[in-house]
Amino acid sequence: MNILFLDSKTIGDDISLDIFKQFGNFISYETTLTKENTLKRTKNANIIITNKVVIDKDIIDNATDLKLICVAATGMNNIDLEYAKKRDIEVRNVANYSTKSVAQHTFTLLFYLLGQTKYYDDFVKERRWCESKIFTHLKKPFWEIFDKTWGIIGLGSIGKEVAKIAECFGANILYYSTSGKNINSSYKKVTLEELLKTSDIISIHAPLNNNTNNLLTKKELLKVKDGSIILNLGRGAIINEDDLAEVIDEKEIYVGLDVTKREPLQKDSPLFSIKKKNNLVITPHIAWSSIEARNRLVHKIAKNIENYLKER
Repeated sequence: MNILFLDSKTIGDDISLDIFKQFGNFISYETTLTKENTLKRTKNANIIITNKVVIDKDIIDNATDLKLICVAATGMNNIDLEYAKKRDIEVRNVANYSTKSVAQHTFTLLFYLLGQTKYYDDFVKERRWCESKIFTHLKKPFWEIFDKTWGIIGLGSIGKEVAKIAECFGANILYYSTSGKNINSSYKKVTLEELLKTSDIISIHAPLNNNTNNLLTKKELLKVKDGSIILNLGRGAIINEDDLAEVIDEKEIYVGLDVTKREPLQKDSPLFSIKKKNNLVITPHIAWSSIEARNRLVHKIAKNIENYLKER
């Protein structure tokens, strides 16, 4: 078997890929940035592993001995699934490997904003605390999660994990089903408008689709209560970024993003131009990527290959 990983850098240099060598001749490329390179590298492949490299009809036709495509992620929008099926090529993804990691990062962003962490860290490191006449400093008040309303947009496996942890802090959970089909008797299901108007904390854990694209525009964002925190751990395009940049400066809201519409974030993004810079924290799509999650990902890809070979 000729097995190749087209973009191994996307799962980090600190994760061993030796597990794939047991299945045959394994080649790893850190990045594959052009279609020309993809065509050249995949020509003799039996098994392709890809995170974000597009595998379309041209690539599939060119790889005449291709048997299996393993997606190093949950989403498979970079694969021409219909054509792969027509060519009798299996496509297998990995689900639920990063649930714990994304849930944890949700709280990382929350606590950074909730506790005014940047302000207080700067206050100490700039030696301003050294000049204080009292032992503490209360310039930037913060509040507790206890008894606050936490609205979750997208109550899938990650949303449910976040809800479970939030309940431990004493939060009251609401949720909005973006498909309209998710019924969970453990939590109160509400409309999007009610969630936005009543929640102190809003976290987004939904996929990007026709129901969620541009879900939160200026119209929706202006309904959010002053002092609320919005956390997007789903997909960047769920929130209109131009509108978000405006609303952050117009209202007293706090926003934590781990995803943006275009990734990497472009230099001309309006998010760089907001005045209330301390009201926004952005991390570069890392919520999924704890050491443990990335190791689980690699082992689940290997298991997909193992199962495929056993089933042949």
